[in-house]
Amino acid sequence: MHLNTIDHGNAFDFGRTSAEYARYRDIYPAELYDRLRGLCVAADGTSWLDLGTGTGVLPKNLYNPHAEIIGADISAEQIAFARKEAEENGWNIRYVVAPAENTGLPDHSFDAITAAQCFWYFDREKMKKEITRLLKPGGVFIKIVMDWELTDPIAASSIALVQELNPEWTGGKGVGNDIFDDLFTGRVTETFSADIPFTRESWHGRLCACRGTLASMDAATFAEWERRHLRMLSRSPESFTVRHKIYISYFRLP
Repeated sequence: MHLNTIDHGNAFDFGRTSAEYARYRDIYPAELYDRLRGLCVAADGTSWLDLGTGTGVLPKNLYNPHAEIIGADISAEQIAFARKEAEENGWNIRYVVAPAENTGLPDHSFDAITAAQCFWYFDREKMKKEITRLLKPGGVFIKIVMDWELTDPIAASSIALVQELNPEWTGGKGVGNDIFDDLFTGRVTETFSADIPFTRESWHGRLCACRGTLASMDAATFAEWERRHLRMLSRSPESFTVRHKIYISYFRLP
């Protein structure tokens, strides 16, 4: 995939990061899930669609056997990991390979739709039509963004190294205006911060699963980045936290 608005048009493929994504991107804090439950995501008797679901991080953490849960993603490789984990755990979650702008799912069939860490990859106007088409009257659409705080020293060092070897990557510059856009009138945005725990291994894995490294670097560049990143982390504590800020922006259909 390549978009003119992302990384100056450089191509990226999250399918290449699927194994790392499944293992190292399950890092959302408990408070996020509590807030989503407060918005009736995955409540008993409801239907919920997670767009850009990737390896199914949100559906597995909010799983409720008494709700209908569907995850959609354009990456067949990521959906394969999500399906495998659901099957192994006996979770009744349906995963589909589909672009968020054209899911092919029935009209007005969801009480809640979420999109975490992905909305900037979508065509805004097409998404407005698709979300309006898919939501039931009174249904809620929720965008979620969680980003490392640039003042965190470990995060800042890791980001600087990615940007040195991949200067086209724009993902390390913090949250843009996307979370605050007015795609829908009546938007409500909430924010909170959390210290997310990592080990050297899991933080390295988290960076491997970001768009700026394995998803877009050639093999030689990635090998150089990995060598230098591991050397850098060897000077850090074995366990540490990285401060993140979480944004929840939601709109309820009249």
